[in-house]
Amino acid sequence: MGLTVAIGNALAGLKANQGALEVISRNISNAGTPGYHKQSLNVIEVGRGDNSYVRVGEVGRAFDKTLQSYYSKQVPDTAYANTRASYLDRLQTQMGKPGSAGSLDTMFGNLQTALDKLATSPDDYATRAEVIDDAQSMVETLNNLSNAVQGMRQEAETKIAMSVGELNDMLASLEEVNLGLADYGMDQTTRVSMLDQRDRLVAGISELIDVRVDYRDDGTVAVATRSGISLLDVKRSIFEFQGAGSLIATSEFAMDDAASSVGRLTLETPAGVHVDLVKQGAFQSGTLGALIELRDKTLQEAQRQLDDIAAALAQTFSTTQTKSSPVTVGTDKGMLLDFDLSKVQKGNDLFLNYTDAAGAARSAKIVNVTSPSTPPKSYVDAAGTRVVELDVNAGPAALATALNSLAPSIDPALNFSVSGGDLQVLSTSASVNVTGLTARWTSQDPQGGADELGLQLFVDEGGKPYTGYVEGQGQKLGFASRISLNSAVVANNKLLVNYEATTAGGDSKRADYIVGQFKSMRFSSESVAAPGAANFRLNGTLSDLVTQTVEYQGSSIATALSRSDTQTQSLDALTQRMESAYGVDVNEEVARLMELQNAYAANARVVSVVQELLDALMQAV
Repeated sequence: MGLTVAIGNALAGLKANQGALEVISRNISNAGTPGYHKQSLNVIEVGRGDNSYVRVGEVGRAFDKTLQSYYSKQVPDTAYANTRASYLDRLQTQMGKPGSAGSLDTMFGNLQTALDKLATSPDDYATRAEVIDDAQSMVETLNNLSNAVQGMRQEAETKIAMSVGELNDMLASLEEVNLGLADYGMDQTTRVSMLDQRDRLVAGISELIDVRVDYRDDGTVAVATRSGISLLDVKRSIFEFQGAGSLIATSEFAMDDAASSVGRLTLETPAGVHVDLVKQGAFQSGTLGALIELRDKTLQEAQRQLDDIAAALAQTFSTTQTKSSPVTVGTDKGMLLDFDLSKVQKGNDLFLNYTDAAGAARSAKIVNVTSPSTPPKSYVDAAGTRVVELDVNAGPAALATALNSLAPSIDPALNFSVSGGDLQVLSTSASVNVTGLTARWTSQDPQGGADELGLQLFVDEGGKPYTGYVEGQGQKLGFASRISLNSAVVANNKLLVNYEATTAGGDSKRADYIVGQFKSMRFSSESVAAPGAANFRLNGTLSDLVTQTVEYQGSSIATALSRSDTQTQSLDALTQRMESAYGVDVNEEVARLMELQNAYAANARVVSVVQELLDALMQAV
């Protein structure tokens, strides 16, 4: 080996050592930087034998496409679970631990106890005052819970708007990174840094929405939702959010834009096409997906459950039931309802009980509406009761005609008619028995007499009677936020027992009636608890509704917390794998640094010795 070859090899080694030292220096200085991938210098051996030397190659970075894809899938799933768990945990805190002071079930239990005392001591002022106090506490509990639910929905709406801004910023940055990575003239060190930035941006986007990422050979990426909507290819799409302002209980999502009263989230593609992301169900997980689900389904379902309780509470007190009497016409048997149907208000109903040909107990409910749809709306509620909506105030004859047209959907053996101006229902089959036809109507006069024992203790906003009308969005929606006490009863608590002006002080007839309503009057959620939500519907007495709501919410938060823990553990395990594959081991880097320092010193010594030899040769010439 000649001296010139030796010094050339040594200088090449020095250059390689210097490049490697720079890479190690970057690794050590960025050991704690989130998203930094360990770098390495590729050193290439050139030539062979005595004339071989090294040449500095490209700077590489640790990266596993499969591992990165797993991470991009796990991040949104974890963010989704954590967001839901956080909100539901707060909701459970608002409702209170079952049985604890101030909880929903405790407030209801206190009211029940006070009513039982009232039935025993109706003439005691302190007992009547206790009923009013506990009723007010129940009202405040429902009001506060409803306000808390709507507050969380409003917060979710605000966070959706913020998330949209963050998404647009990150997609714009990722678009710029893609353009940079597509430029092959970029120096390698900058390129590697941009790849780190690319992965940080993808991780940030993944936390907000579920994405599918396509890593290309040139380092650029294409990003789409898991449902297949493109977010970034050559150009990015732009998220747009049109807020709805303040959300209240009646603010609900609807597929019809004109009927929807929540914020609208859309995506504008590079081609100018607008996609409604909520209607398309574009987000299956991620923080944004969880916020949309909470706003439109989960929290609104909680609101509907509170509304069911509030409505049942009002109707338990205010409903007076007028029962029918048996009637026989020829061989047909049934029931005759001797009652003025004009007392039945919007939302009040007629309740039919019968046994079918198989001997099974059946029921049907005719809800009073002023403008029935064509054909009349008909569905089965949570109790299995056939519900139809008809104009009861149209009179017995018109009502009987309408009911006969619907009889096949109830039971073909039933026949409705008018007798003496009153509605009657007969069975034309010996195997089908009509067992009851009851008018359930909202009492108006607090002292209407022994035939009107119901009392409007709980009323709607502005003292409006709660009848449960179903027109439009219905009176029930949001009632938990509006329910209040009847000021007339609060001012004169004797009305709790005085069903007429001459009621004796110890007469417990009204109190006994209301207590009986608590035990026997049953309620059911409509066909679906909330649009698109889990099909859980309340059914039973008022006490059952409270218990079911508390248990359902408790079960929901337990499930959400468990899923959150599971997803977090999975993400932690995946993060550890990534840290092992991508992370910087400072001890390992320091050991490598010492090796390079020794190699650098050896190469420097070769250069020094060759220099000395060359100097000696020059002097000898």
